[in-house]
Amino acid sequence: MKTWLAFLASLVAFSWLAWKLLSPSGVPEEGGAIMVYCAAGIRPPVEAGARSLGHPVELTYGGSQTLLATAEVSRKGDLYIPADESYLQLARAKGLVVETVPLARMRPVLAVRKGNPKGIHSVLDLSRADVQVSFPSADATASGKLVKAALERAGRWTDLDGRKPVSKPTVNDVANDLKLGVVDAGFVWDATVRQYPELEAVAAPELEGVTASISAGVLKWSARPAAALRFARWLASPDRGGPEFAKGGYETSGGDAWEEQPTILMFGGAMLRPAIEPTIRAFERREGCQVTRVYNGCGILVGQMRTGARPDLYFACDQSFMAEVKDRFPAPRDVSVNQLVILVKKGNPHGIASLKDLAKPGLRVGIGNEKQCALGVITQETLVQTKLREPVEKNIVTRLPTGDLLVNQMRAGALDAVVAYLSNATGSADALDAIRVDLPCAMATQPVGVDPQSPRRQIALRLVDAFLSEESKATFTSEGFRWKLER
Repeated sequence: MKTWLAFLASLVAFSWLAWKLLSPSGVPEEGGAIMVYCAAGIRPPVEAGARSLGHPVELTYGGSQTLLATAEVSRKGDLYIPADESYLQLARAKGLVVETVPLARMRPVLAVRKGNPKGIHSVLDLSRADVQVSFPSADATASGKLVKAALERAGRWTDLDGRKPVSKPTVNDVANDLKLGVVDAGFVWDATVRQYPELEAVAAPELEGVTASISAGVLKWSARPAAALRFARWLASPDRGGPEFAKGGYETSGGDAWEEQPTILMFGGAMLRPAIEPTIRAFERREGCQVTRVYNGCGILVGQMRTGARPDLYFACDQSFMAEVKDRFPAPRDVSVNQLVILVKKGNPHGIASLKDLAKPGLRVGIGNEKQCALGVITQETLVQTKLREPVEKNIVTRLPTGDLLVNQMRAGALDAVVAYLSNATGSADALDAIRVDLPCAMATQPVGVDPQSPRRQIALRLVDAFLSEESKATFTSEGFRWKLER
């Protein structure tokens, strides 16, 4: 018996070791079917995409609200594809989804049977006693919610609701009622009309300008997020799922061209590296992609962009360097703020208490290079505004392109004091003390932007979303940054 128990114990230990060795970061390899909650009104292109993907997909159809409630209660599934973006916003607010991928757009319309046998020409005709109307549930479906809101704005909802229209759980049920002649009119998607040759649309000015944006959201508890995102990218791709959406009468959203394992190029200010690396690594694991990082002084990075480099996104150390390439990144988001500090040896042997003390005779001072990095620019502006540029200048013995290099010089004993960022000090508290420079001009704001012409724009935008997350905020603040993002 003891021998048998020992064998079982060794087998369990071996299995655990093999799992750890064969699985990156101890996470089991993804396998099995991707479980997808899909609004019934977008069934054809999603179903076609699932058939062509080459990975098993389990599809569950229903009304957008019904599917969201099912997912929330069951805490099962990988992907949620409602018929309108508003449901993903609700899911985000509840913390149910993480990444989202835009797929297509469609519009609600008033539909009748081909030939319009009842002569229905407007929403007003729905009030006639001889007209029976089918309506997608406003509580369960995106189409019903959007149509109800539009009719309420136009002052038409009360009359229609008073007629007690037949309420259906999905827009496809409404279309089938029309097809079979059970009702005379109903509200469906414009794409639905194109998929049912027995139907035609009737002009309804009340619905003009009403559009539903279709996106796929990866559920927070997904056991296979990389596979779910791969399917979402497949559906959005103009050379994979996109043609299926176009064929079904939907307006596509222009996803990224298909790549099995996308690689995006990011330029980032060197001082941001410790704050964003954990987010990037987690993003690569979930997306099944690679992020090529180029860290350097922002002046150097801007120079590279001006001579032809085309990063997909740029995370700058300060707004001034983002402004220099605003033609490439027209809509950046301000994420964080970093403060200037004076770093001195532990115990502050030279008694440095403020910027003016950097002018003490015999001090060896290091600052950032104003032509190569935001640190240098902000340091110079601060010295000028405090009228200390000339007194301190005589003690400056080196100008370097990054704060990390200045810290290394301090730790090596080559300098007595440097002006760097507070974030540069967080990893050197064992050897260095930091004296804050509490002036408005001594603050740098870090924006991030995506090139709208990037061939991998959508995945780059999702990386920006990751940088704006609560998890990212925790990393930034732990590294000495102040969170600035305003949603």
